[in-house]
Amino acid sequence: MKTKWMLLSLLFMSFLSISLVYAFNLYQVQEPNSSPLERYYMCFRTPQAINIDGKLNEESWKKVYWSEEFVDIEGKKKRPKPRFKTRVKMLWDDNYFYIGAELEEPHVWATLTARDSIIYLDNDFEVFIDPDGDTHNYYELEINALNTVWDLLLVKPYRDGGPAIHSWDIQGLKTAVFVDGTLNNPSDNDRGWSVEIAIPWEVLKEAAPFKKKPEPGKKWRINFSRVEYRTKVENGRYVKLKDPKTGRELPEDNWVWAPQGVINIHYPEMWGYVQFTATEAGKAKEYCDEDQDAQVKWALRKIYYRERNYYAQKGVFANNLAELGLEKDKKLKIKGWNYPPVVETTSSLFEAVYTAPDGRQWHIRQDGLIWLTAPGEQNK
Repeated sequence: MKTKWMLLSLLFMSFLSISLVYAFNLYQVQEPNSSPLERYYMCFRTPQAINIDGKLNEESWKKVYWSEEFVDIEGKKKRPKPRFKTRVKMLWDDNYFYIGAELEEPHVWATLTARDSIIYLDNDFEVFIDPDGDTHNYYELEINALNTVWDLLLVKPYRDGGPAIHSWDIQGLKTAVFVDGTLNNPSDNDRGWSVEIAIPWEVLKEAAPFKKKPEPGKKWRINFSRVEYRTKVENGRYVKLKDPKTGRELPEDNWVWAPQGVINIHYPEMWGYVQFTATEAGKAKEYCDEDQDAQVKWALRKIYYRERNYYAQKGVFANNLAELGLEKDKKLKIKGWNYPPVVETTSSLFEAVYTAPDGRQWHIRQDGLIWLTAPGEQNK
């Protein structure tokens, strides 16, 4: 690609974007402490619609496997490990994407009852879906043990200027919670709570490739999070513990399916994958296809982190890997992709590109958008 066309494309797309680079400060971003764990889940079809009652007792649920147990948001090595077990299942049919979750919890409590409250101020379960995997235009759904929901659309991650559209609602959303015990009763011990969610494809396809629900074999990026507070009982009520030195509430625990390597769930590049199959639940064993481009996408993401931090310190973007301190990083030499990647900059924009011998190109730019072009295609 000729440099002038690359720069013209960068300038043109920046002008068209509703969230210009000038609309947010290019502050430093935290680099995850590890590469993505690459969680995968094969999502089978259910022949009958799921009755959303929170109990996960349909035959289709019984025939599909549980995910790995959640780990700390920073990764498996973080100590202490999650105090309580959390896991999920997924199914789909022509109308809905179904999610079921099981949360071990000896004291189930919740306080928020108004839709679109800031649900993570209670213990909660959260879903994040990025249909095309470019880290922009993704969905967030949070739910507490009272079955109160908060749903929103993220145009971009907060680090890239957002915004979060809080007024956006999942039309036709179905949710239910089953408490295995007694809600808001500190006098006994509970076993936990479970969640069932049905999200219509009519809504999810808004940010999906070609504005369509997934076809069999396709993968979407997804993650799940659980917020858990430490509490004590005062006057018959659950109260969040406070730091005795500062008097402030202790920070919540964040437990996730795919670890982020940083205390921030809004790093979509770290999320897992759900792959959709036409096979009916229980009919056959199938295994997910790994993302063959995961390495090159992660290499570009490392360049993005460094470029953002370089700009925050110096007010300009770096023109090469040496300036970013990445020239000796062997993980940036990806088999099957030309090295070094091309890095082009202007005074306020950058784009890094890896090219394969067949002409395919993976791109990333200053606001974190990552995309693939086929030979002869113009930039996004």
